[in-house]
Amino acid sequence: MDLLGALISIIILVYSAILHEIAHGYVAERLGDPTARLMGRLTLNPKPHIDPVMSILLPLILILGGSPIIFGAAKPVPVDPFNLRDGMKDLALVSLAGPGTNLLIAIIFALISHVLYPGASLALIQASGLLGAILGMVIYLNLILAIFNFIPIPPLDGSKIFALLLPEKDAATYLSIGNIGMFVIFFLLLFPIGGFSLGGLMGSLLNFSLRLLGL
Repeated sequence: MDLLGALISIIILVYSAILHEIAHGYVAERLGDPTARLMGRLTLNPKPHIDPVMSILLPLILILGGSPIIFGAAKPVPVDPFNLRDGMKDLALVSLAGPGTNLLIAIIFALISHVLYPGASLALIQASGLLGAILGMVIYLNLILAIFNFIPIPPLDGSKIFALLLPEKDAATYLSIGNIGMFVIFFLLLFPIGGFSLGGLMGSLLNFSLRLLGL
């Protein structure tokens, strides 16, 4: 990918991650917790959302390194679960809002792509020119963000949704491993175990999602 393509990809990724975080904060506020708004995080201004490593450096390394899986993140929006009206249930809804927003963005842009490029695959759309490349990258990156964040390993959003299925004490213990969860996730991405590859699973889910979207 050339420098312009890398720059466009990072801009798309950053704003997709920002919308992901804004969705968390907006739903949290609707459910009783105004923390995100009070801390100035319900804004499209990228400044309060940018994490230099996760928003810029990591995706740039993956893009320029030719990685088949590109992802990144904005600073997590602060949520105070004690302000939420219905505890774990509301926390799960707040968590669902982020990847759900990315999934919705991917669906909307897939529909636009079908109108502009009827019958074309994602690869053909991306190879058609600048507009197609942007549309394709929006779809691809938002699907990756949704899939990655649905992984049920703390501190990712999927863990808070999965915690609803556990007894309260077990859920608290499970979520408490969030401090080391990202190390576990990156380890599984880099080192397949017993034939299981987290990156391979994400790739399979991405291809399945693209088929569902007709791409």
